[in-house]
Amino acid sequence: MTTSKKHGNKLQKYVVTNVSISDQPNLKGDWLNIFILLLLYTIQGLQLGLTSAIPIFLQSNKNVSYQDQAVFSLVTWPYTLKLLWAPLVDAFYIKKIGRRKSWLIPVQFIMGSFFLYIADDIKNLLPETGKPNIEKLVFVFFIATFLVSTQDIIVDGWALTMLKKNNVGYASMCNTTGLAIGSMIGSVWSTLLTSKDFCNKYLRTTPDTGGIVTMEQLLYVWGIMFISITTLIAIFKKEKDCSLEDDHIKLNTFQNYRLLWDICKLPSIQIFAIALLTVRVGFAATDSVSPLKLIDAGVSKDDMMIINTSMFLVKIILPLIIARYTSGPKPMSLYLKATLIKLIWNLAFVMLIYYTPKLIKTDGVINIPSYYYVILVIILLIQEILNYTMFVALLAFYSRISDPRFGGTYMTLLNTLSNLGFAWSTFVVLGIVNLLTFKECSFDSKNDCSTLDLQNKCTTDGGDCIVTVNGYYIEMVLCTIFGILWYSIFKNILKNLQTKCPSKWLVNYVKQPITKNSKNVFTITVT
Repeated sequence: MTTSKKHGNKLQKYVVTNVSISDQPNLKGDWLNIFILLLLYTIQGLQLGLTSAIPIFLQSNKNVSYQDQAVFSLVTWPYTLKLLWAPLVDAFYIKKIGRRKSWLIPVQFIMGSFFLYIADDIKNLLPETGKPNIEKLVFVFFIATFLVSTQDIIVDGWALTMLKKNNVGYASMCNTTGLAIGSMIGSVWSTLLTSKDFCNKYLRTTPDTGGIVTMEQLLYVWGIMFISITTLIAIFKKEKDCSLEDDHIKLNTFQNYRLLWDICKLPSIQIFAIALLTVRVGFAATDSVSPLKLIDAGVSKDDMMIINTSMFLVKIILPLIIARYTSGPKPMSLYLKATLIKLIWNLAFVMLIYYTPKLIKTDGVINIPSYYYVILVIILLIQEILNYTMFVALLAFYSRISDPRFGGTYMTLLNTLSNLGFAWSTFVVLGIVNLLTFKECSFDSKNDCSTLDLQNKCTTDGGDCIVTVNGYYIEMVLCTIFGILWYSIFKNILKNLQTKCPSKWLVNYVKQPITKNSKNVFTITVT
């Protein structure tokens, strides 16, 4: 990357040398850093796993609707909005502590304290009887997600400097593997170990009430663990002083937001942003609605969590296997292949949801045969393999094109675009699935069961509200068609983007000399 340095009245040119993308990764000397990154991403995954388990608890409550699920999905939005405060995380820090540790230590201490707070109030947030207070639940978990998304900004930025430059592709492996481990603990333990039915069936010799642990106990343990890990990192892990490097540039808050704006003006980023904001539409109904439809059809939440638990080993090992393919110069080629297969795999979920009631019910009584579980596991397993292949490939591409001088801001921008694509598509498909579903009362064709009063009237008259048009299938068709169009448009575009020169993803900085009455001033210009 070529930049200009103003010296006196002369304008001199100098070149910032970037590591060639052909440099081969070598983990010698980086193993401890790999472990630390895995640990940080794992504790991040705890909160994400707990948040992902809440919709399963809600779906088991007959008083909760799909609109309520759509409202709760808003708790994921801090991951989408974190771009607003990412420049602050890059700009403010205490040099003696470290650029990333200055934020990591207080944020993780607060996260641990917040887990302890949630533990005291979890019975009110998720009551055993009656409808949960959705608004309060959203508020509490929105704050929790805000904290963990800030931690994500910090760790993503630190990964670019903690690892050697030729090993940054492994940051995506640390991210996906750590999140998989943390999510497994956060979702599976909170769902299964607190379930009376699961514990009596698999973990106890004598039936008893409740699970082997309570949600309060789990949250207390996680809160203490957050605080303990943070203390150890604060004491023993030293952060590399990037200010000693020749290409290091320290920006103030305004300059960081200016940087963000100029990154957004890069032509390559603009094209990539459109792709990230729209790609998830093709899978939105499959990823967000299908699991809830399985529970509606009669598959218990405990069965769903057991199946998900059996897949976590694949989630943990898969990033390690595909890292060799994503650490190279063309990770988006793998991403595109997985995208096309996943679009085709939508058909498997349509068939699964359609035949599930017929396969697991006999005379209206749920009796799930063993072969159904085999089918369910195979379909979900292939889906997870595709999900993680796309995720690892995408993160590897982020790590490769992000400028390590402004890693927190750059990585957060890219992650935010992807998260925004997921958040808005999830909110829409959950919010309109009921609008696309049409029902009528079995005894009164004029009663469309569109309101709770009409449903109660139908039931009082001895009838049932029968689904005549299932909105889930309409969504699946629309999403798949959109996904195929997306693939045909962006296939060659993304392949071309990954072959662009690294300078096409960077912005230039002009540094003015220091005088008595001035400080370092950086003017940002697009490459």
